[in-house]
Amino acid sequence: MSTLHEHQRDYVLRTVEERGIRLVRLWFTDVLGNLKSFAISPAEMENALNDGMSFDGSSIDGFSRVQESDVLAIPDANTFEVLPWADSKGAEARVFCDIAKLDGTAFDGDPRQVLRRNLSAARDKGYSFYIAPDIEYFYFAPPDGTNKPVLLDQGGFFDLTSTDIASSLRKETIRTLETMSIPVEYSFHEDAPSQHEIDLRHTDALTMADSVMTFRFVVKEIAALHDVHATFMPKPLETIQGSGMHLHLSLFEGENNAFHSPDDPYNLSPTAKSFMAGLLHHAAEITAVTNQTVNSYKRLVPGFEAPVHISWARNNRSGLIRVPIPKRGSDSATRIEYRSPDPACNPYLAFSVILAAGMRGIEQGYELPAEADANLFEMDDAALEKMGIQQLPQSLSDALRVMEKSSLVADALGDHIFEWFLRNKRAEWRSYKTHISEYELGRYLKSI
Repeated sequence: MSTLHEHQRDYVLRTVEERGIRLVRLWFTDVLGNLKSFAISPAEMENALNDGMSFDGSSIDGFSRVQESDVLAIPDANTFEVLPWADSKGAEARVFCDIAKLDGTAFDGDPRQVLRRNLSAARDKGYSFYIAPDIEYFYFAPPDGTNKPVLLDQGGFFDLTSTDIASSLRKETIRTLETMSIPVEYSFHEDAPSQHEIDLRHTDALTMADSVMTFRFVVKEIAALHDVHATFMPKPLETIQGSGMHLHLSLFEGENNAFHSPDDPYNLSPTAKSFMAGLLHHAAEITAVTNQTVNSYKRLVPGFEAPVHISWARNNRSGLIRVPIPKRGSDSATRIEYRSPDPACNPYLAFSVILAAGMRGIEQGYELPAEADANLFEMDDAALEKMGIQQLPQSLSDALRVMEKSSLVADALGDHIFEWFLRNKRAEWRSYKTHISEYELGRYLKSI
């Protein structure tokens, strides 16, 4: 055991004792990115850190089959945090876990291990992967049984909605995140009524995937404490833009930003351009993972600020990749913004396929196509075809059809998750395809 790991382990055990922690929640995620947890007593913590805690993996969607059910949850001591809310019975803590087989080897069905494996492959080439997400979501009144979202405000972009409950919810959420060692860069009211955005400060991809899981939990928890419903559903309202999770991406070689070049008009290095080319080339293949629900594709339509076309530009929000202009003299701020993902994705799997696509571009020297700086929403199909610009998949079914042929996604996710994900999502599509909606009844029942 390394000295650093030993030190972190001792810190965890000391904190549990000194803070009078009564329960430690072991957190992990299933294949779809749902947060799972079971609790152990403080007395079990040392044993958990040393040997892991076994549990029945067959009860978790996408984990084990019944005949191979038991797996180990091995706490990652670096992720230990005391939860900021305590009840009268005392404080609780949480720690993220890696899931392993009983012999200690990585479990194929664990999304966190999938991301570890992809990051390790990039590290072997000398790169570390950094991410800063802009996460959008809605606050609604609590569901009343009708499943109709009820707006809390009529605010717009950057509105200072000082009298509404949402401003105080956002403040409390940010305070809670910072207490849990998740730094926030910006927060503001988004363009749509009742929609909000919180941007997290960039960090390494594994820490960020954990942070996104914590973020979603905290946003919902704080909202529920105030009798408000927070949702990360990509498109809850038909006439209003959906919620995205734009990802600001960069690769570092040691302390140096591998995406930065002072000699390029865009400040983009050849590495950055090849990474972008890889993302564009494989974009359609990875979309089922970055946009994994039937509802995700109601957001990816023209006219609502979300990308539809597989293209890049500096300041064109209709494209898939945007190259933000960094502050002058800030080499480390050179980055690209990947705009299609939504906050309902599994961040461990989404970050894995994005990294795999970018790294393939670097390894095989993909050529970056020309910048598409026109408003692509206003161009017809013939003009787009002439420019060689294709569209992202237009439905979950389309996205799955492209994904199932992708050796890149199969390699990035591993066979276990790749096959389970396709099976599960095809079932979701079948269920959706046979559902008769209010739209259909209203349009056809009387008229036909």
